[in-house]
Amino acid sequence: MPKMKTVRGAAKRFKASKNRIKRGSAYRSHILTKKPTKRMRGLKESQSVDSRDVASVKLMLGKK
Repeated sequence: MPKMKTVRGAAKRFKASKNRIKRGSAYRSHILTKKPTKRMRGLKESQSVDSRDVASVKLMLGKK
């Protein structure tokens, strides 16, 4: 059986920690001048992947 390959796009977007999968926030790439500083501070923090998507993200990352 061939080796399981990691989906490279997923590897760049997600990080697996001990008991959750972390992801970055959306809406941080352009047109930043009109967004409030308070909102930008909140978007800086890493989020966790929703429980419904954990199985598919783990599969893409090559985890079981």
